[in-house]
Amino acid sequence: MKLTVRQSGALAVVLAGSMALSACGDGAEEQVGAEEEQTLTVWAMGEEAQRLGAITDVYAAEQGNVTVEVTPVSWENVHQKMVAASAAGELPDVMQMGTTMMGEFVELGVLEPVDTERFAADDFFPAAWDSAEVDGEAYGVPWYVDTRVLYYRTDLAEQAGIAEPPADWAAMRELAAAYQEEGVRWGASVQPGGTGAWQTLLPMYYSAGGQLLDAEGNPTLDSPEMVEALTEFGRYFDEGLANDSVQPGYDVIPDFGNGDVGMFVSGPWMVRNITDGFPDLDGWAVAPVPADESSTSFIGGANLVISADSPRKEAAAALIGHLTSPEQQQIWYEESSSLPANQAAWDGGELAESDALRVMRGALETSKAVPALPAWEELAEEISGAMESVSTGNATPEEAASELQSAAEDIVG
Repeated sequence: MKLTVRQSGALAVVLAGSMALSACGDGAEEQVGAEEEQTLTVWAMGEEAQRLGAITDVYAAEQGNVTVEVTPVSWENVHQKMVAASAAGELPDVMQMGTTMMGEFVELGVLEPVDTERFAADDFFPAAWDSAEVDGEAYGVPWYVDTRVLYYRTDLAEQAGIAEPPADWAAMRELAAAYQEEGVRWGASVQPGGTGAWQTLLPMYYSAGGQLLDAEGNPTLDSPEMVEALTEFGRYFDEGLANDSVQPGYDVIPDFGNGDVGMFVSGPWMVRNITDGFPDLDGWAVAPVPADESSTSFIGGANLVISADSPRKEAAAALIGHLTSPEQQQIWYEESSSLPANQAAWDGGELAESDALRVMRGALETSKAVPALPAWEELAEEISGAMESVSTGNATPEEAASELQSAAEDIVG
């Protein structure tokens, strides 16, 4: 069931109330010392959950007094499971939490603030740390990160007489048109709307100098920068450079590998997807997202958080410290290809030597966070809807931005 904005807000109030009553009745649980025998419970999602057990088994063996139980949770079910466990007071000690989920669970009061004597913000990419902050207080430690970069066919670009990656918006559209003159069906793959489309627009908006909220926390989505970003986005469909009828779940890799798509903007996992899908394809590369005022993407990934009700907070923090150390971050990259959030982990091995990874590190250093909003998913839907109205020609960029601002004001409050 999809909740409306009012229903979602009401649910948060009910859950917060039920948890407050539970806390008043039970009292704070006595904390278990780090040196005592104990079992830490951990929830993790996706492939991370499948790989994390081996890492934590080694950690537990080294500690001697700690057992770590990792429970896999699917990304599709994690939100519902966490909300239910929050209401019942049954969250695990440690959780992997997507960056865009932080605001909701901070508002519910179920996350323990980070001990900044133990974890230093400067160790992590700035936007990664920002993703876990609400009102200046951090509630999660960055574990792994992702951002958005441009993937483009260098061989087809060279056929069109273009030797360098597009540095700005105009150059990207010029390359898209040049691709099509060489027989490429779609110069660029640009998601026209639908679930997750906001991830296409946000790098444009940030690169135009925009921000989602002002200093007082008010939405700023009818700004000149948003109109500029929506206008640039719409040009790909007005000029026939991108497909305006992309099906849900579309995988760009086959079309990119076959030469039907010249370029696209996406996350770091695409390096492995391209290599696995087209191991003999050498004519492609990675570049920063093209700039307007700047080349600025957003940062995603996952944080590690501790339940406010955990009686094992000291051991939980020690485990998180282990998993986010530079040495373990390098090991985790080798195991999972997840990009380290700890900046020092990038100073050795493949992370320091790969051309593609160097581009990604540069993007991570300049990326901005998505604000930790309790109702982020509702706002993300509205952004994607505004994009669809522009790509289909049902609204001008100005009209779409105005309608988006009205919706955002209702959501953010």
